Amino acid sequence: MSKKALIAIAVASLMGSAVAADNTMNQAAPAAKMENEKCYGVAKAGQNDCGSKAAGHSCAGQSKKDMSAHDYKNVPTGTCVSMGGKLEAPKEAK
Repeated sequence: MSKKALIAIAVASLMGSAVAADNTMNQAAPAAKMENEKCYGVAKAGQNDCGSKAAGHSCAGQSKKDMSAHDYKNVPTGTCVSMGGKLEAPKEAK
């Protein structure tokens, strides 16, 4: 192999390494997994995260009333009470 060919291979190798390192540095680190909790009484109409038999619907996004005590929204752990919500659903009337 000629000297020029060896130099070309070496330069190409270094450039490839530099590109790979640059791509690795530009990738965002995976976000830390945020823990959530169910917070009852804070969801606006149509923004609940689950169905509620007591509220009269069976699917997320179907609440008809703002801040229904029977509907919950997933919020970051530790923020529910400060938002005016409760961590437990109201007891069912018998």
